[in-house]
Amino acid sequence: MRILFITATRIGDAVLSTGLLDHLIRQHPQARFVIACGPAAEGVFARMPGRAWTIVLTKRRLRLHWLELWREVGTQRWDLVVDLRGSAFSFLLRTKRRFVMRGGRQPGPRLAHLGALMGLDPPPLPVAWFSAADRDRAAALLPGDGPWIALGPTANWDRKVWPAERFIALFEALTAPGQPLEGARAAILGGPGPQEAAMAAPVLAALGDRAVDLVGRIALPEAAAVLARAALFVGNDSGLMHLSAATGTPTLGLFGPSRVAEYAPAGRRTATAIAPSSPALDSMADLTLDQALSAAETLLAEPLPA
Repeated sequence: MRILFITATRIGDAVLSTGLLDHLIRQHPQARFVIACGPAAEGVFARMPGRAWTIVLTKRRLRLHWLELWREVGTQRWDLVVDLRGSAFSFLLRTKRRFVMRGGRQPGPRLAHLGALMGLDPPPLPVAWFSAADRDRAAALLPGDGPWIALGPTANWDRKVWPAERFIALFEALTAPGQPLEGARAAILGGPGPQEAAMAAPVLAALGDRAVDLVGRIALPEAAAVLARAALFVGNDSGLMHLSAATGTPTLGLFGPSRVAEYAPAGRRTATAIAPSSPALDSMADLTLDQALSAAETLLAEPLPA
């Protein structure tokens, strides 16, 4: 069976789509999948079982990226085509079945929209794929038996970034004597490039040798393995937040201008801390330390899912 899966450009949206893929893998364990996604999201699928290859779609003027995709897949016959970009492209392909996401912004959780595309209610939760080698790499990066807190103080838009001094204060509160994560160390994660490095720099400087700098230094499958090793992730609304939730690690997402109703983290153990004025443009500064700390403590106190 041959399945073409056309998914997102952004990491967060790509991670959310992995639940559908996991469902299809379970339904068709012998199928071979071709994934079409944006460059940033390629690593989400790098360790996916059943993946034949990945086609990286780089957006081009005049929508010429669709012509490039046609050259790759247009002459083939498919058993199933899933198009999450809501394009007309899929209707040009020869396939026995197709599922095409309706274009445009829709109210309600993105995950529910994905599940509804195939009539799945509840929608399947995202998954994170990584290898034994990725797990070994994570163990080398985060050594020892003591707890680690993963922090995601960056985002692709600075309006979504919680102030660095509050990340620092939250870490100090969570690791203080008598706390469940007493003595924990920090793994600081973020994407590549100088913008995200600058966002993370104050947190790294303040935590010193209690923190490991992984900002822009590891591939997405390695990041998934690192997140799976953590006792808690706290971060801004970002692809890393969604990846953490997909691993099953307790994940606290911090929300300001982005809409939590649409993009709350989806996983077995997740929570959100939402600025009172959300989704106002400059609302992130309204999210207090006490709100985030209370949400983190409540999340950590929840019993493990069966």
